[in-house]
Amino acid sequence: MTSPRPSHLAEALRRRDWLVSAWPWRALAYLVSTVPIAGVLAVGLLVIGAPLLAAVNALRLHGRPPEIPLMLFLAVGSLTLLVLAPIVSFPVAAVERWRLGLVDGRPLPASPWPGLAARYRTAAGWREVAYLFWLGGVAPVAYWVYLLLVLLDLGMVTSPWLVSDADPVVVWQPIETTGEAVPYAVVGVLLLPVLGYVGGLLAAVQAAVARWALAWPVDAAALREVARSRTRLVGAYEAERRRIERDLHDGAQPRLTSLTLQLGLAQLDVPQDSPAARPLAVAHDQARGLMVMLRQLVHGIRPQSLTDLGLAGAVRELADAATVAVTVHADVDGELPEIVETTAYFVVSEALGNVARHAGATRADVRLARAGGDLVVEVSDDGRGGADPARGTGLTGLADRVAAVDGRLLLSSPPGGPTLVRVELPCRR
Repeated sequence: MTSPRPSHLAEALRRRDWLVSAWPWRALAYLVSTVPIAGVLAVGLLVIGAPLLAAVNALRLHGRPPEIPLMLFLAVGSLTLLVLAPIVSFPVAAVERWRLGLVDGRPLPASPWPGLAARYRTAAGWREVAYLFWLGGVAPVAYWVYLLLVLLDLGMVTSPWLVSDADPVVVWQPIETTGEAVPYAVVGVLLLPVLGYVGGLLAAVQAAVARWALAWPVDAAALREVARSRTRLVGAYEAERRRIERDLHDGAQPRLTSLTLQLGLAQLDVPQDSPAARPLAVAHDQARGLMVMLRQLVHGIRPQSLTDLGLAGAVRELADAATVAVTVHADVDGELPEIVETTAYFVVSEALGNVARHAGATRADVRLARAGGDLVVEVSDDGRGGADPARGTGLTGLADRVAAVDGRLLLSSPPGGPTLVRVELPCRR
């Protein structure tokens, strides 16, 4: 199975092809483009930070506060910084959201200007201020440490060409001859990939902090309302489906059965050599075919075995009808919501159908269990594996059906097998 392309830097760092992919260059572009922004912010913080450090040092050394002019400067500067920070952080945050796309392909919605007062009232605005201080205070320190490591490694790599009898090269100790420099150069070359990973990790950490600080919170009330709306839609859909099932089972199916019976009786009364005999036989066959199709439609809405036997019994009936040996382990004590039972049944039915059609398996296992507030359904087989949702609509349709009841589907199917399909269905009523 083909591995999906990583969507962000932290995910790309875990891949074996990190150093030969485009991600190190994207990380480098992110780091380099950070330098001017962090540099300007660092200078702005130093305007306040340096006098503050001087005041703290004077208090520590002399046991008395600094002079009044310095105290006044610190008070005015701190107040100005506090007032301007929510305003300055807005354009910086806009630039940072755009730059984040260099190392993170996941969308991060832009935030509109919420109004001057809102910049001081909302937690999101102050999170951007916190990121502003992080970018101007913590990031420059980390970048300086990383730059020193890079320069040290470059010094080691180039030491054989730089060394001479007159001017020894100093790494962590003086190197006076080329022979002494070669081992350092070899170690420096070996450390280059490590520096590549360290640089990627530095960029990934900064991107993670930026995503946390700059992602505006989603309206939780709106999310709850969407979830309730989806629950109402699923419930209405299930009720409408059951109504159609009743109409077909109690209305259309008996009439079609009666029509088929009447056509059969008429066929007995018409001589075989009569001109009407053949059209009557064709009509009788078509009516019987429609009966079979109607039974399949009714069965597809909600299987009768599910109503009569419950979920465990209906699944065992599916196992008995399968073309491979299927073992069922069921531990589903207690009543389940109807929509959950129906979804679980069709998960097992589709999964066993895939085993028979594609897996080349000799046996399969079905497990039904309650885990907390969820119903867990697992279907495993000993087939060839390699199941891929991208190659067909079966697994995709199954995932859609599961998602409709707020569940989730997990698939493990390495080439060579085994294959495991796990579905978790919440049993909230």
